[in-house]
Amino acid sequence: MGLFGSKKKVEEAAEGGEAALSDGSRVQVARRVDCRGDSCPRPQLMTKKAVNEIASGGVVEVLVDNPSSVEALPPMCDELNATHLETIKDPNCWRVYIQKD
Repeated sequence: MGLFGSKKKVEEAAEGGEAALSDGSRVQVARRVDCRGDSCPRPQLMTKKAVNEIASGGVVEVLVDNPSSVEALPPMCDELNATHLETIKDPNCWRVYIQKD
């Protein structure tokens, strides 16, 4: 086990991985990062890594259940050259959608 735990959580989105935003638009998800159960700074570090690995225009879906992580992700988009598309609250977590510029 490494400094931040196991490496199970960053994955390529399943083929055809789409997400519906609240305005009715749909986006293709290039990477899904599952940070449920993790606290800061792990979600930010994993999100940064995923955004850096995808092509321009790609979307990262980050699953988090830690309120402070949800608040920390959108402001860091500027330093990642990315745009926060939306945060959607699900029953057990938040889904944060970030698009690489």
